[in-house]
Amino acid sequence: MAQFKTEADIERALKKLSLEKQIAWEELKGIKGDFKEAIQPPQWLQTGYRMFSKFGMMMLLKKIIK
Repeated sequence: MAQFKTEADIERALKKLSLEKQIAWEELKGIKGDFKEAIQPPQWLQTGYRMFSKFGMMMLLKKIIK
């Protein structure tokens, strides 16, 4: 445990801890954003899925009509 001699030392230590907390919080936000991007499928994969689903629906309708 730190021993403080003056009130200014206490204030300085509290300010330092507050800044360290803010830095850690911002780093966590960045990690969260990176994780969200990592688990999302790429845009081209989503586009391909949409195209194949439309094509599949068209083929299904074609078979139903015949």
